[in-house]
Amino acid sequence: MSYTKEDIIRMVKEEDIAFIRLQFTDIFGQLKNVAITASQIEKAVNNQIMFDGSSIEGFVRIDESDQYLYPDLDSFVVFPWQPNHGKVARLICDVYNPDGSPFVGDPRGVLKRVLEKAKSMGYDAFNVGPEAEFFLFQTDEAGKPTTKTNDEAGYFDLGPLDHGEGTRREICLALEKMGFEIEASHHEVAEGQHEIDFKYGDALHTADNIMTFKLAVKTLAQRNGLHATFMPKPIFGINGSGMHTNMSLFRDGKNVFYDPADPKGLSKEAYSFIAGLLAHVKGMAAVTNPLVNSYKRLVPGYEAPCYLAWSASNRSALIRIPAARGQSTRVELRSPDPACNPYLELAVCLAAGLDGIEKGMVPPAEVTENIFVMDKATREAHGIDSLPASLEEAIEALEADPLILDTLGPHVTEYYLDGKRKEWDEYRTRVSSWEREKYIINY
Repeated sequence: MSYTKEDIIRMVKEEDIAFIRLQFTDIFGQLKNVAITASQIEKAVNNQIMFDGSSIEGFVRIDESDQYLYPDLDSFVVFPWQPNHGKVARLICDVYNPDGSPFVGDPRGVLKRVLEKAKSMGYDAFNVGPEAEFFLFQTDEAGKPTTKTNDEAGYFDLGPLDHGEGTRREICLALEKMGFEIEASHHEVAEGQHEIDFKYGDALHTADNIMTFKLAVKTLAQRNGLHATFMPKPIFGINGSGMHTNMSLFRDGKNVFYDPADPKGLSKEAYSFIAGLLAHVKGMAAVTNPLVNSYKRLVPGYEAPCYLAWSASNRSALIRIPAARGQSTRVELRSPDPACNPYLELAVCLAAGLDGIEKGMVPPAEVTENIFVMDKATREAHGIDSLPASLEEAIEALEADPLILDTLGPHVTEYYLDGKRKEWDEYRTRVSSWEREKYIINY
């Protein structure tokens, strides 16, 4: 849907909208907003709403705090979970400086810059389909989250075993009212774990949708007395939550990853895109897997990919090519998790793939065997490397990858790395419950 300023002003009045949330995302993927009343909508659509950027982590210093929100008018939507009288709507915004220039620390702007690079190379669309998993946990008497699920269901099970089915259904219906096309909804492998897949779209719209999706999931779970989390590995010993990312490039309306003459139906550009991802995936890891906890998921034994390989069918490989061909040909990167900032994640994925295409990179041979059952010597014989094993290793890999640093830009890089170093240092020096249980009696 395409809207004008006049459309937005009219809809706010006609639909009895009382508040409008002007949303934006900080560099660590946290959704922020400035709420305005309906009386201020004309100022908002004319880019006149200001906020204090120094109060947002990773934005600007206190002596250069004023920043402006420029709404993307096509992102206007009414929240279906708010009351019918005095409705609440939202607009997703870009962040600008007072001089009218785009703010270099705006994650949405980072993605826009890489999309412009793709356009300059002749690609008119970068389509993305995410598969974001999450857990639904019960809350205690104080409303705080527990790790109890009251759920004995497994992969694709349904009620009465799947006690989150009702909440998942509410989420799907709310998202459809907001313009999402829900393709699938099911229980995942672990108890209390769920997945809702929505239709692919252009990268910027998809990143916006991921942020909206996470807000809807958390909001509706809370209304039902549950806590939804996109934490990658909330419980030891069971599967963690990933966000497999399916990607395809288009030129003149045609999927450039498809070549019917190739034995696997893949074009030279598809192979080079895969090679680019493999070349940079270690440097991307601090973005695609941004938390200390992310690396508790990326271990053998729980279906999470931790080895650098690709395959047209093998789900143990980091990169998989789903069976569909023609316009549906796509490359699936299986390492990202849903805690990532989707704007930065899609930016580095696209930048890595484009680098592979520009340099004519060729990927290693496809790995068809189950990598999870290979020993270290066998993996080495196949030339299979591993993802970083910790956030510390991921930070070091990011610092060593000029392309990913350049994609993020100096501002985002500085603040992002600083925040992640602090996170790792806090984790490294904190005494855990495991240490107390392990050592306090014997030593």
